[in-house]
Amino acid sequence: MPLAPRTPVLVGVGAVQQREDDPDRAAEPLALMVAALERAAADAGSRALLARADSVRVPRGFWDYADPGRLIAARVGAGAVRTWLAEVGVLQTTLLGQAAADIAAGTADVVLIAGGEARYRAAQAMRAGREAPLTAQAGAVPDVLLRPADEILSAAELQAGLAMPVGQYAMIENALRAASGRTLEAHAAAVASLGAAMSRVAATNPDAWRREPLDAEAIRGARMLAFPYGRLHTSQWTVDQAAGLVLCSAATAQALGIARDRWVFPLAVADANHMLPLTARPALHRSPGFAAAGARVLERLGCGVADLRHLELYSCFPSAVEVQARELGIGLDRQLTVSGGMAFAGGPFNSFVLQALVAMARVLRADPGSVGLVTAVSGIVTKQGVSAWSSEPPARGFCFDDVTAEAAAGLQAVAVVPGASGDATVVSWTVFYEGDAPARAVALCDLGDGRRTIATSADRDLAAAMTQDEFVGRRVRLDGEGAFALRA
Repeated sequence: MPLAPRTPVLVGVGAVQQREDDPDRAAEPLALMVAALERAAADAGSRALLARADSVRVPRGFWDYADPGRLIAARVGAGAVRTWLAEVGVLQTTLLGQAAADIAAGTADVVLIAGGEARYRAAQAMRAGREAPLTAQAGAVPDVLLRPADEILSAAELQAGLAMPVGQYAMIENALRAASGRTLEAHAAAVASLGAAMSRVAATNPDAWRREPLDAEAIRGARMLAFPYGRLHTSQWTVDQAAGLVLCSAATAQALGIARDRWVFPLAVADANHMLPLTARPALHRSPGFAAAGARVLERLGCGVADLRHLELYSCFPSAVEVQARELGIGLDRQLTVSGGMAFAGGPFNSFVLQALVAMARVLRADPGSVGLVTAVSGIVTKQGVSAWSSEPPARGFCFDDVTAEAAAGLQAVAVVPGASGDATVVSWTVFYEGDAPARAVALCDLGDGRRTIATSADRDLAAAMTQDEFVGRRVRLDGEGAFALRA
């Protein structure tokens, strides 16, 4: 069957990283993103792609460039381009799916996508008592600004000290363990083994930030952050990394003479964009959005999950991987990453999926005809994205679906109220550490009338006890002012 001229295809991928201790010599995020796109064009075998770009699309990082796509276009020699900026809370699969859909519709032809961070550079500058400068960009506005429809965290979560993702994902992990019926010890061993397997993959990835394979004991022995997570369970975002992708139409790829063995086709993308704070979800360890997105992609492909030969499950924390695997019907005994995951390959803020796709493209080129799955998470498994890729084109044409309605139907919000008093039952919890010591506990509690509350405890003895025993299902006493204690 002849290939339709407007078929979208990923023709070039590139990744860069730096580990420069002198912040004066280290490149800023903009320069890293430009370098990644230069590598992507070289990977495709045609720098003409950069000059022909009609669109530059970027997910926001910690940096404050107002319109990074415009800066990138100027540096790579692109002419008149349409720039996109996706704010935090927008799935990276949304950028990928929309780019492919625009190419298929003929509203774009060559799309550059880049993302990156220089947090390591910023950390070195801070140690030296100064800031790492960024290129100034006054008054710039992107042509398209993508924003999430709602907030990721609720006011109640912020008030309880759950601002950092590690605490909320730890609560998902504790809910997962309780639902599985595992003991604390058995679950800790399983989670550490999952991380060890990812570290072994990262050791083979030339673009990984940490390339030292670790065993499960090393992962369990790392400094604790929020029970049951230590430093080596979490995404490593203090990195200087960037990724660049070049997508175009099949007709343009052919016209530029891009070798067919470089082509990787987006087959299908499905996004679920319903936003509900973690503590208001009926079951913390479930994700109807991933179930819906995964089912839709498999339906579009006409295959089963066993036919997906290569996997890259978004891996900011172990519970994110476990929730996805459960909803997608993927066994945890499979290799769940081709990059090595965010704790080891590196997790540049809000752009890791682009790094992962660089690794996936290389794997698919080396295994012609196979299908790879790349997923995305925004927030606290708040939004869910699933994408499928192959060196062979989609038999039914590229599809970009929004399954938000299906996700919303499976998430009936539970009311979370402040300042409850009386007896309650723990739904999930975590304990935050100060140094090596458990210091403060946070518990999500069921009030028994269909409502919940979030309560905290500064009792260090109680915090320590909560790292030794299962507390899901335990009865506690609420004092009416946001604190809890064990029920006598």
